[in-house]
Amino acid sequence: MTIEMTPVMDETGTMLSTLDRIRRTFAWKCGGLTDEQLRQRLEPSRITLGWLLKHLAFCEDHYFTAVLADDGYPDVWAAYGPDEEGWDWKTENEDTVDGLMELWEGAVARSRRSITEALGRNGMDTLATNPEWQLEANARRYIADMIEEYARHTGHADLIRESIDGLVGEDPRDAA
Repeated sequence: MTIEMTPVMDETGTMLSTLDRIRRTFAWKCGGLTDEQLRQRLEPSRITLGWLLKHLAFCEDHYFTAVLADDGYPDVWAAYGPDEEGWDWKTENEDTVDGLMELWEGAVARSRRSITEALGRNGMDTLATNPEWQLEANARRYIADMIEEYARHTGHADLIRESIDGLVGEDPRDAA
Protein backbone atom coordinates (compact mmCIF):
# COMPACT_ATOMS: atom_id res chain seq x y z
CA MET A 1 0.00 0.00 0.00
CA THR A 2 1.50 3.30 -1.12
CA ILE A 3 -0.15 6.44 0.22
CA GLU A 4 0.36 9.87 -1.28
CA MET A 5 0.69 12.68 1.23
CA THR A 6 -2.09 15.24 1.35
CA PRO A 7 -2.34 18.29 3.63
CA VAL A 8 -4.89 16.72 6.00
CA MET A 9 -4.64 13.02 6.93
CA ASP A 10 -5.38 10.74 9.85
CA GLU A 11 -2.55 9.22 11.91
CA THR A 12 -2.18 6.09 9.79
CA GLY A 13 -2.17 7.98 6.50
CA THR A 14 0.30 10.52 7.84
CA MET A 15 2.76 7.91 9.09
CA LEU A 16 2.56 5.67 6.03
CA SER A 17 2.80 8.54 3.55
CA THR A 18 5.78 9.95 5.48
CA LEU A 19 7.49 6.56 5.34
CA ASP A 20 6.78 6.24 1.60
CA ARG A 21 8.02 9.77 0.91
CA ILE A 22 11.33 9.19 2.68
CA ARG A 23 11.68 5.82 0.91
CA ARG A 24 11.25 7.61 -2.45
CA THR A 25 13.85 10.21 -1.49
CA PHE A 26 16.28 7.50 -0.39
CA ALA A 27 15.74 5.54 -3.63
CA TRP A 28 16.38 8.71 -5.64
CA LYS A 29 19.66 9.29 -3.78
CA CYS A 30 20.79 5.75 -4.65
CA GLY A 31 19.48 5.60 -8.21
CA GLY A 32 21.34 5.87 -11.49
CA LEU A 33 24.78 5.00 -10.13
CA THR A 34 27.40 2.41 -11.00
CA ASP A 35 28.59 -0.39 -8.73
CA GLU A 36 31.76 1.59 -8.06
CA GLN A 37 29.81 4.74 -7.16
CA LEU A 38 27.70 2.76 -4.68
CA ARG A 39 30.97 1.81 -2.94
CA GLN A 40 32.26 5.40 -2.61
CA ARG A 41 32.52 6.84 0.88
CA LEU A 42 33.31 10.06 2.61
CA GLU A 43 36.35 9.50 4.83
CA PRO A 44 36.65 8.69 7.64
CA SER A 45 33.19 7.03 7.54
CA ARG A 46 32.83 3.49 6.18
CA ILE A 47 29.24 4.16 5.09
CA THR A 48 28.46 3.84 1.38
CA LEU A 49 25.20 4.10 -0.53
CA GLY A 50 25.44 0.36 -1.17
CA TRP A 51 25.78 -0.37 2.53
CA LEU A 52 22.82 1.91 3.25
CA LEU A 53 20.66 0.05 0.72
CA LYS A 54 21.50 -3.29 2.33
CA HIS A 55 21.12 -1.96 5.87
CA LEU A 56 17.72 -0.39 5.22
CA ALA A 57 16.52 -3.48 3.35
CA PHE A 58 17.43 -5.53 6.41
CA CYS A 59 15.72 -3.04 8.74
CA GLU A 60 12.56 -3.23 6.60
CA ASP A 61 12.53 -7.02 6.85
CA HIS A 62 13.41 -6.96 10.52
CA TYR A 63 10.76 -4.51 11.73
CA PHE A 64 7.94 -5.48 9.42
CA THR A 65 8.43 -9.02 8.08
CA ALA A 66 10.19 -10.75 10.97
CA VAL A 67 8.70 -8.82 13.90
CA LEU A 68 5.37 -7.21 12.96
CA ALA A 69 4.21 -10.06 10.68
CA ASP A 70 6.09 -12.69 12.73
CA ASP A 71 7.15 -14.39 9.48
CA GLY A 72 10.87 -14.67 10.20
CA TYR A 73 13.53 -13.41 7.82
CA PRO A 74 13.09 -14.07 4.11
CA ASP A 75 15.47 -16.61 2.55
CA VAL A 76 17.28 -13.84 0.68
CA TRP A 77 19.15 -12.99 3.90
CA ALA A 78 20.64 -16.48 4.33
CA ALA A 79 23.21 -15.74 1.60
CA TYR A 80 24.53 -12.79 3.61
CA GLY A 81 24.80 -14.53 6.99
CA PRO A 82 23.21 -11.75 9.07
CA ASP A 83 23.83 -13.66 12.31
CA GLU A 84 27.56 -12.99 11.96
CA GLU A 85 28.94 -9.74 13.40
CA GLY A 86 29.76 -7.21 10.66
CA TRP A 87 28.14 -9.31 7.92
CA ASP A 88 26.93 -6.23 6.05
CA TRP A 89 30.41 -4.71 5.80
CA LYS A 90 32.03 -8.01 4.81
CA THR A 91 29.75 -8.62 1.83
CA GLU A 92 29.81 -5.05 0.51
CA ASN A 93 32.37 -5.54 -2.28
CA GLU A 94 30.33 -8.40 -3.77
CA ASP A 95 27.19 -6.27 -4.12
CA THR A 96 25.97 -4.80 -7.39
CA VAL A 97 23.61 -1.91 -8.05
CA ASP A 98 21.01 -4.26 -9.54
CA GLY A 99 21.31 -6.78 -6.73
CA LEU A 100 21.07 -4.16 -3.98
CA MET A 101 18.14 -2.34 -5.57
CA GLU A 102 16.34 -5.68 -6.00
CA LEU A 103 17.08 -6.58 -2.36
CA TRP A 104 15.81 -3.21 -1.08
CA GLU A 105 12.73 -3.08 -3.36
CA GLY A 106 11.80 -6.63 -2.35
CA ALA A 107 12.09 -5.73 1.33
CA VAL A 108 9.93 -2.63 0.84
CA ALA A 109 7.28 -4.68 -0.98
CA ARG A 110 7.26 -7.27 1.83
CA SER A 111 7.03 -4.48 4.39
CA ARG A 112 4.05 -2.90 2.69
CA ARG A 113 2.23 -6.26 2.72
CA SER A 114 3.13 -6.88 6.36
CA ILE A 115 1.99 -3.42 7.43
CA THR A 116 -1.28 -3.73 5.54
CA GLU A 117 -1.98 -7.12 7.16
CA ALA A 118 -1.05 -5.86 10.64
CA LEU A 119 -3.17 -2.74 10.35
CA GLY A 120 -6.05 -4.93 9.21
CA ARG A 121 -5.87 -6.83 12.51
CA ASN A 122 -5.93 -4.01 15.04
CA GLY A 123 -4.81 -0.83 13.31
CA MET A 124 -1.86 1.03 14.78
CA ASP A 125 -2.50 -0.79 18.06
CA THR A 126 -1.48 -4.17 16.59
CA LEU A 127 1.13 -5.62 18.93
CA ALA A 128 4.23 -7.63 18.06
CA THR A 129 7.14 -8.80 20.19
CA ASN A 130 10.56 -7.57 19.17
CA PRO A 131 13.11 -10.18 20.33
CA GLU A 132 15.86 -7.53 20.54
CA TRP A 133 13.84 -5.49 23.03
CA GLN A 134 12.22 -8.54 24.64
CA LEU A 135 8.94 -6.69 24.82
CA GLU A 136 5.84 -5.96 22.81
CA ALA A 137 5.43 -2.78 20.83
CA ASN A 138 2.63 -1.60 18.59
CA ALA A 139 2.65 -1.05 14.84
CA ARG A 140 2.78 2.70 15.46
CA ARG A 141 6.14 2.29 17.24
CA TYR A 142 7.64 0.09 14.51
CA ILE A 143 6.58 2.49 11.76
CA ALA A 144 7.91 5.49 13.70
CA ASP A 145 11.22 3.67 14.27
CA MET A 146 11.52 2.94 10.55
CA ILE A 147 10.85 6.59 9.70
CA GLU A 148 13.64 7.54 12.11
CA GLU A 149 15.98 4.95 10.56
CA TYR A 150 15.36 6.35 7.07
CA ALA A 151 15.64 9.96 8.22
CA ARG A 152 19.07 9.41 9.71
CA HIS A 153 20.39 7.39 6.78
CA THR A 154 18.87 9.55 4.07
CA GLY A 155 20.93 12.36 5.57
CA HIS A 156 24.02 10.21 5.09
CA ALA A 157 22.89 9.43 1.54
CA ASP A 158 22.49 13.17 0.83
CA LEU A 159 26.12 13.86 1.68
CA ILE A 160 27.54 10.84 -0.11
CA ARG A 161 25.51 11.43 -3.28
CA GLU A 162 26.45 15.11 -3.39
CA SER A 163 30.13 14.11 -3.19
CA ILE A 164 29.68 11.69 -6.12
CA ASP A 165 27.93 13.86 -8.69
CA GLY A 166 26.56 16.98 -7.00
CA LEU A 167 22.96 15.73 -6.71
CA VAL A 168 21.20 17.63 -3.93
CA GLY A 169 17.64 18.08 -2.72
CA GLU A 170 15.01 15.97 -1.07
CA ASP A 171 12.77 15.13 -3.98
CA PRO A 172 13.41 14.08 -7.58
CA ARG A 173 11.49 17.17 -8.63
CA ASP A 174 14.30 19.26 -7.07
CA ALA A 175 16.60 18.14 -9.88
CA ALA A 176 14.34 19.56 -12.59
